[in-house]
Amino acid sequence: MTRLSVEMLAADAPEPITSAGHAQLGIAVLAGIAVIVLLITKSKLHAFLALTIGSLALGAIAGAPLDKVLTSFSTGLGTTVAGVGVLIALGAILGKMLADSGGADQIVDTILAKAGGRSMPWAMVLIASVIGLPLFFEVGIVLLIPVVLMVAKRGNYSLMRIGIPALAGLSVMHGLVPPHPGPLVAIEAVKADLGVTLALGVLVAIPTVIIAGPLFSRYAARWVDVPAPDRMIPQRASEDLDKRPSFGATLFTILLPVILMLAKALVDIVIDDSENLVQRVFDVIGAPMIALLASVLVGIFTLLRPAGFSKERISPLVEKSLAPIAGILLIVGAGGGFKQTLIDTGVGQMVLDISKDWSIPALLLAWLIAVVIRLATGSATVATVSAAGLVAPLAADMSTTHAALLVLAIGAGSLFFSHVNDAGFWMVKEYFGLSVGQNIKTWSVMETIISVVAGGIVLLLSLVI
Repeated sequence: MTRLSVEMLAADAPEPITSAGHAQLGIAVLAGIAVIVLLITKSKLHAFLALTIGSLALGAIAGAPLDKVLTSFSTGLGTTVAGVGVLIALGAILGKMLADSGGADQIVDTILAKAGGRSMPWAMVLIASVIGLPLFFEVGIVLLIPVVLMVAKRGNYSLMRIGIPALAGLSVMHGLVPPHPGPLVAIEAVKADLGVTLALGVLVAIPTVIIAGPLFSRYAARWVDVPAPDRMIPQRASEDLDKRPSFGATLFTILLPVILMLAKALVDIVIDDSENLVQRVFDVIGAPMIALLASVLVGIFTLLRPAGFSKERISPLVEKSLAPIAGILLIVGAGGGFKQTLIDTGVGQMVLDISKDWSIPALLLAWLIAVVIRLATGSATVATVSAAGLVAPLAADMSTTHAALLVLAIGAGSLFFSHVNDAGFWMVKEYFGLSVGQNIKTWSVMETIISVVAGGIVLLLSLVI
């Protein structure tokens, strides 16, 4: 584990906007988080407003001038949106293209045609992981739940045996693998390398999703043995098989951003020369914005044109894809504002100063902080951006790989034990027709397994790389 050079970090750190001591800063952090938790859970206030108010409360209790608190919050919000806003928008467009063209249906039907019996849970986790790459978690649930219900109904499978692997695939992608908002914000906060984080994220995600998905679903199906509920299944995006994009073209379009970003990371390792033309080219095409933009542009020809979309239909599709992400952008932006307020008031440095005498590894500390905020707020994204702001100074003297592992530790902690204050908890409960107790035994336990397994793998990797 990388040791922290506190003296060097303190010398380079910007002057905090308050002169409060550690005790006052600690109280300010707890009060700020408490305000956010209470506003989200008790007052049912939107997370954007709760994060904004919580940031102001944090600054006020820390004794910082209000004008400087506002500047910190605005700076953090602007920087975060500038860094990940375009990526979130491009991801939303790609997801909409995938759904409306019938490309998602094509992947689902192709894989299911090859699977059956005992291999079906593995097919479901594969489908969810592939489709979950460009989709937000909530969108993925809406897209995949009808498939889960149909497969369980037609194949006479236990709903949990099919549903848990699909949910695990979506959740792992959401928490650990960019370009999802949480990992992107954490990467920006700790200044980690996106390509390395993506590669390590996939490495951590594979065993995690296997354990929490197909393997755990065996026990979940015994604990909660329920059939697929009789409910109206939404019409599929494309029933006309001749107008669907091909399986190969759809898969290529989905994986293109990942391929380009991983290629950049590989070239950076092989060619360590910033003046080298090949490296400079891959630095451009492997940049997240270019990689996602390339996938969207390719998708026009590989997804929309085969599905019969005219030029006139493309612009309305883009407009419809952007509307639902307004709330996500505001939450992520406000989370960035809260993170910057934490940093500027000196909370990050306080965590650094206090933790230097602890024997607890930095990665475990990051995981624990994310777990606490996740349990309190119910939001994986809020947990990720808040924890990233608190532990960002810990990454200052870390190697590239350890900074990436810090991001993954935060992401793993942000998925811990979803319960009644999490919107995802209620989505799964209602779609599957479960009681609260049944949902805790299945969905909540699955999320905990993901968090613990992924966190454990991250700690193990930190010992060998």
